[in-house]
Amino acid sequence: MTNAAGRPNLSVDELDPAGHGSLAQLLTTGPFPEALRAAIKASRLSLDRIQHRLALRGVTISVATLSYWQSGRRRPERPESLEALRHLETVLGVPQAGLSALLGPPRPRGRRSRPTTMMPIDALWERRERVANLLTKVDTTSDVKLGRISQHDRIEIAADGGQRSVWVRQILRAEQDGPDRWALVFETEESDVLPQVVNLRNCHLGRVVQDGEANIMAAEMMFDRPLSRGETIIMEYELLFAEGHYPAGKNTFARKFRLPVREYVIEVRFDPSYLPARCQQYSVPAGDDTPSRRRNLALDGAGGVHAVALGFGPGVFGIRWEWPK
Repeated sequence: MTNAAGRPNLSVDELDPAGHGSLAQLLTTGPFPEALRAAIKASRLSLDRIQHRLALRGVTISVATLSYWQSGRRRPERPESLEALRHLETVLGVPQAGLSALLGPPRPRGRRSRPTTMMPIDALWERRERVANLLTKVDTTSDVKLGRISQHDRIEIAADGGQRSVWVRQILRAEQDGPDRWALVFETEESDVLPQVVNLRNCHLGRVVQDGEANIMAAEMMFDRPLSRGETIIMEYELLFAEGHYPAGKNTFARKFRLPVREYVIEVRFDPSYLPARCQQYSVPAGDDTPSRRRNLALDGAGGVHAVALGFGPGVFGIRWEWPK
């Protein structure tokens, strides 16, 4: 990536080496308008030049919109605006998803608060009514207050081809004061046993509810204390299936994001005695019915594959595999 006139990318600390109000700090803590203003100032590009460079990338956006974004009068929320923001990050020379990860949930507009168009938690699930019913039994009010910085899923596949466990590591940031839990939803259609939630770090289990008929569970992952705005948390947990009850999961694992995540890493590790013939990553942007982006993956020396998504969401991102015939 380059900035003005062959000038190399600016360090995010260049605005203020001491770090007070620096671009580096604002890209971590936000808020979005201040971080965008700092990034524009660091790029030394006018809004007209930014608009021109975006146009060269096939992005149509007005100078007024860019001005509104950096003033805080508006924010990118529609899919085309979020796509424009990804290109804007490249033009400004900031880390990918450095700005989009600061957006948090859509906010009400105008003098009167109108209903938000934010995607409901259950929106991306096929058995939506079942999921929605479970979510009424847990507290999900913290979800809109948490920004998704990083998510890492590692799925272990047993020798029989079933999913033995799912290890999860998340980095979340409080966009408002007060979030104290993460709402976990997990489903599997092929197993008569739901997993146990074990090996928790920086969190503990709150309420756990299950739909035994549909094999769906929801759980509250409680933080040790409520977070303050701008504060981050690293939490880990593992979903462990009982031996002999490893679900095939339709030979796929996917994560659903209703809000953008700055970085998503998904690993699938296979038992050396039973390796797949083919693996493929895929993504389904919110609103689409079928995967729009696919890429074949090669097994590494340890018999595993991984995929990375930057600035992804809302939508579904996953890995699927096929066994030898």
